[in-house]
Amino acid sequence: MMQWDQLLSAKRLGLEERHTNEIHDARSQFQRDYDRIIFSSPFRRLQDKTQVFPLPGSIFVHNRLTHSLEVASVGRSLGNMVATDLEKRPDIEHKELLPEIGSIVSSACLAHDLGNPPFGHSGESAIASYFTNGQGKNYREEMAAEEWADLTLFEGNANAFRILSHQFKGRRAGGFALTYTTLASIIKYPFPSYMAGGKQKFGYFQSEKETFHRIITDLGLPENMNEPGKFARHPLVYLVEAADDICYQIMDVEDAHKLKILTYEETEALLMAFFASEEDTKMRESIQRNFKTVTDRNERIAYLRATVIGRLVRECATIFMENHDTILAGSFEGSLFKRLAGSSAEAMNHIKKVSVSRIYSERSVVQIEIAGYKILGTLMEEFTQAIMNEANPLSKKLLSIIPEQYRNDEQSTYGKIQSIVDFVSGMTDPFALDLYRKITGISLPQIG
Repeated sequence: MMQWDQLLSAKRLGLEERHTNEIHDARSQFQRDYDRIIFSSPFRRLQDKTQVFPLPGSIFVHNRLTHSLEVASVGRSLGNMVATDLEKRPDIEHKELLPEIGSIVSSACLAHDLGNPPFGHSGESAIASYFTNGQGKNYREEMAAEEWADLTLFEGNANAFRILSHQFKGRRAGGFALTYTTLASIIKYPFPSYMAGGKQKFGYFQSEKETFHRIITDLGLPENMNEPGKFARHPLVYLVEAADDICYQIMDVEDAHKLKILTYEETEALLMAFFASEEDTKMRESIQRNFKTVTDRNERIAYLRATVIGRLVRECATIFMENHDTILAGSFEGSLFKRLAGSSAEAMNHIKKVSVSRIYSERSVVQIEIAGYKILGTLMEEFTQAIMNEANPLSKKLLSIIPEQYRNDEQSTYGKIQSIVDFVSGMTDPFALDLYRKITGISLPQIG
């Protein structure tokens, strides 16, 4: 059974000798994590990375940055609700750090998409596809099976852990030097790629294996006795996951309404379905009273969206506490979202179906996915060929484009290629498109 005393640790990666739980400069150690992430370059780059719809033109829809900020807001609420309930439990002896759970979850939410490449989730598939279907497959025999799985199943979650914890060239040990607890709270899949069953769902690359094991050992996350090598999630991962699920499911509907993919009537019906039970009669009456004052249709949808999110936050916090002992035993299966019941479960299932049939198949969404495959596939090919043939004059010119932090002294094929993956996955959509055009000769750089 995991223990909160051990699970909540302010020990920092790379700065273990300075371990303290004391408040520093009016900020707790976990609030400092939040600040380190939000002021970082990888976080700022999220503003130019696709969430679902193409980056905003005349209508502002969500990008990775706004999505992450909203997830962090919801995550803080979830964490605070759970912390309040945990403080009432007599079986938790030391409760000093429980009030920090909101800050921890919020920080992890803020960082959860840092590892996502350009062009949405299709970017992950585009990078993986280079090694399974492109010229990258020629390097299969030059690395271990575990390393090869990292590349053929490239995953944004594992990449986020690398960005936060890896010592890139010229940077300090421990990466962002975040607390062990914040780092553990973003590891949604606590096992390596070769144990992912061929799915793009795993928690760390082989290059971060030692770091992963150091953190989970220190926090007391138990190993699955039936599947050695797989570990229990940190309990706060369930709250981070729930915050992400709540935001992207509901916010995609609001964006679809703004883009007129869904009509006002369709969007209102999708959101009102969360209050369809007899117990919600007063809530429905309250909503209708507000609608008499709020006549702007976009504002009505925003009000409904906020009301739905509030309900889902309360329900997910309740589900967490109802399954608290099972979660700390490491035997809880699935997500909090999958335990929703009643009208919330029915409404969410309907939204998922509409999202697949109407939103994610919308022409502009598909077009950006196709473009992502072409652009990232070409960039991976050009720069991988360059780093594997460094003596070539053209290779030297291409490699000179790569920022110093992504250049490493690795001589292994895995290490060399990983530096290219670091570079390409860290690009924004506009930068990737611009570089693609320039190195293929479609456009030329301007002088002056």
